[in-house]
Amino acid sequence: MKKISLLILLSGIGTAVLASEQEAKPIAIPEPSLGLSVTEILVLALLVFAIVLLLVSIVLFKAFKVMAKEQLHPTPYQKYVPEAPLDYEEWLKTKKSKPGIWSKLLSLKPIEQEQELVIPHAYDGIHELNNPVPKWFNILFYGTMIFAVGYIYYYHIGEYGQKQDQEYETEMAKAAEDKRKFLAQAVNKVDESTVKVDKTLIANGKNVFMANCIACHGEHGQGLVGPNLTDEFWLHGGSINDIFKTIKYGVPAKGMVSWEKSMSSVNIAEVANYIVSLQGSHPANAKAPQGEKYEAKAATDTLKNESSPKK
Repeated sequence: MKKISLLILLSGIGTAVLASEQEAKPIAIPEPSLGLSVTEILVLALLVFAIVLLLVSIVLFKAFKVMAKEQLHPTPYQKYVPEAPLDYEEWLKTKKSKPGIWSKLLSLKPIEQEQELVIPHAYDGIHELNNPVPKWFNILFYGTMIFAVGYIYYYHIGEYGQKQDQEYETEMAKAAEDKRKFLAQAVNKVDESTVKVDKTLIANGKNVFMANCIACHGEHGQGLVGPNLTDEFWLHGGSINDIFKTIKYGVPAKGMVSWEKSMSSVNIAEVANYIVSLQGSHPANAKAPQGEKYEAKAATDTLKNESSPKK
């Protein structure tokens, strides 16, 4: 019985351990840099270590080889015997070497060939050297001639490229096209701080107003559920900037919805200009004035905070 109880106890402990392992969350191991696993990094480190070890072994092998050779066949001692001094001309003969790239490029001659370059005539005992023109200068000189021939054929004979006046016309046309694209984008980016009074937008603004605003403000802006838009009194400012802002963000506390997601900024600017054009139209059955009287300012109108309480 004791053995059976012990087996049951051990099986219970093992089951609990397995359950705890299953419930344990896996630990997130951060990935190593360079996109390599830990094993790959270790393999690369071992390869680098093996290469360094191989180079060290080669150097040691050569050093031991020289030492062994010297031990087997030692070099006999030789007494130093100074060489006899040479005169300047014999010393120059021993220094003859092939000219380098710099000497060839500049057409430099060695000093021992100076006598071959002396011009026969002399002035007051002064001789001149007939130094040749450097090769780089000749290459540049003849290269300009070849370039000139190719330039004349490309631009003036074959007319493959544009001349200066043609390039000017092309650049001006490109600038005009870029300006047109920029202005088209600028129109679409109008907001409450950049909107201006523009009479050309009134016609389209009327169409947008009739399609979206007459349910609250009436067909002529006389006001129904919403306020009268034709008088001098405004709840949230009467400038073009204030009107644009009110249409764009709305006044949810008073039932005015935001049209920012339903209309483009161009449509909002058009509606704002149409509402400005309704000032003083005095339609029939106009709603009573609401808000404060708006007086146009000479400077830029200050946008009113729509969250401020109205009296």
